[in-house]
Amino acid sequence: MATNRIKILVVDDEQAMREVLEMRLQEWGFDVRLAADAAEAQRLVESYDPDIVISDVVMPEVSGLELLNSLKTGNPTRPVILITAHANVDMAVEAMKRGAQDFVTKPLDYPKLKAILETTEKEIMLRRKSRKLATRLERGAGFGPFIGVSKPMREVYGLIEHLATSDAPAIITGESGTGKELAARTIHELSARAHGPFVAINSAAIPENLIEDELFGHEKGAFTGATSSRPGCFECADKGTLLLDEIVEMPIALQPKLLRVLEDGRVRRLGGKREVTFDVRVLAATNQDPRQAVRQGRLREDLYYRLNVFTLALPPLRERREDIPLLAHHFISLFNRKHAASVEGLREETLQMLKAYPWPGNVRELKNVIERAVILARRAWIEPSHLPPYIQTSPADEQETLILPIGITAAEAEKALILKTLEQVDHNKAEAARRLGLDVKTIRNKLKRYGIDS
Repeated sequence: MATNRIKILVVDDEQAMREVLEMRLQEWGFDVRLAADAAEAQRLVESYDPDIVISDVVMPEVSGLELLNSLKTGNPTRPVILITAHANVDMAVEAMKRGAQDFVTKPLDYPKLKAILETTEKEIMLRRKSRKLATRLERGAGFGPFIGVSKPMREVYGLIEHLATSDAPAIITGESGTGKELAARTIHELSARAHGPFVAINSAAIPENLIEDELFGHEKGAFTGATSSRPGCFECADKGTLLLDEIVEMPIALQPKLLRVLEDGRVRRLGGKREVTFDVRVLAATNQDPRQAVRQGRLREDLYYRLNVFTLALPPLRERREDIPLLAHHFISLFNRKHAASVEGLREETLQMLKAYPWPGNVRELKNVIERAVILARRAWIEPSHLPPYIQTSPADEQETLILPIGITAAEAEKALILKTLEQVDHNKAEAARRLGLDVKTIRNKLKRYGIDS
């Protein structure tokens, strides 16, 4: 049962009970150490560092309840299971209040004990996985403010670094919630303009009759209500970076004026007579296909080519599912602090639901879902019931199927199946081999043959 050799310390002053428990636990696949009293148990805890402690309650000198207090002080998350021949309801309640994992009576019901240990083992493995994710995040599992180590994101990081060395305009594309403004800020902060301002204007969020004023500013008296002069975004972003977010939503009548300002490097405020020069690196962003917008007449072709010296395409979350565990753990840590919660991580079933959902709102939607789950869970683990109903009932999508074209060779089909299976299991070669009925060595050899770093 216990393939990862969970370590258990048995504490009981009766030698016969210790030996019987040792035999049973070893049969179930656990690594076992024995202690005759609390003092010996404390020494073994330091040297052996057990994953689970099973302790009798009634022992000479120091009782199991007192030992429980000591163990919880040293390691609050270590599960302690108490056993006794003299149980009563008050004792059981007290044990659970003090943090016992469970409470069983003698004579022991071994199937029940085994079930308790199986449940406890699952929690230990989840906790190990959570710690591993935390360690990866601490070591920098991403780039700047971005979290993720998937191939699509590594390509994004490389392009961001490249764009930061240039002053050329660029269009950042990606679905809503993929982090377009975050990418623009990162480019700015890595560039030689980092000392200057970063200004973002959202063309879709500003009424059409106000957007020209936002971009170019106005002089006093330029229109009714203009009681003082105000600079526009180009002036405010001087020596820095200006992000024109949702550029496709820019009013078509305003686009020629914007193009002229970009080409001349000078801007005239509304109601003004003189032109003001500026030094601004311009980035644009859109959640639509800008080329299609050009074909539809919503984005001027000359403005598109003026902005599109480079294109940075951010992948949707459904194309980087292997990053979901890291992102979720990052957001859990964030919202634990915000809401004074102590959630440790995700149940495996919960993670599978998150990975099966198509995420139309991408990372922003995942962030909101995790915040909701942390508030509901408060502590321990995020269960499937803590997710919104639409995610719980979401049918498995394309990650559960593999569509192959007619005429593909057997070798190509095998490669596609192996790579898709690896993607499903977060590139765990042992798990992929188990699902495919192969051994790990075969998987490694296949990846080497495909020219993929294992």
